[in-house]
Amino acid sequence: MATSTYLSGITTLTVNAVDVADQCTMLSVTELRETLDQTTLTNSSRRFRGGLYNNEITMTLLQSYVAGETFATIQPLVGVTTTVVATVTDGAVSKVITLANCYLESMPLINANLGELSTVDLTFVGGDLSIA
Repeated sequence: MATSTYLSGITTLTVNAVDVADQCTMLSVTELRETLDQTTLTNSSRRFRGGLYNNEITMTLLQSYVAGETFATIQPLVGVTTTVVATVTDGAVSKVITLANCYLESMPLINANLGELSTVDLTFVGGDLSIA
């Protein structure tokens, strides 16, 4: 059941091949490369270089316990790896951002305030980021 308007420019958002774009109120994709110190005794200041990638996708979804919606889709993914795919469209240009083999450590089961829509904040970490 669609309960939210689409985010600006985000046309699809799938988690484990299930489209959750209609539940999404926030999406952030971060490409992160860990910092490695390569300073030597001859340097007068610190020098760094990139190490392993540790990418991250953070999203806020409206919580729904109905079959096929947020809870049923996300809860079985806690503690396992999955794939998140977001399609971003800006005019005639589209980019597909895929984070494969990413890990979901936790999921709030209930996050509600009186008179407000219940939401769940999720962070998928690690994995292989590709942009096509």
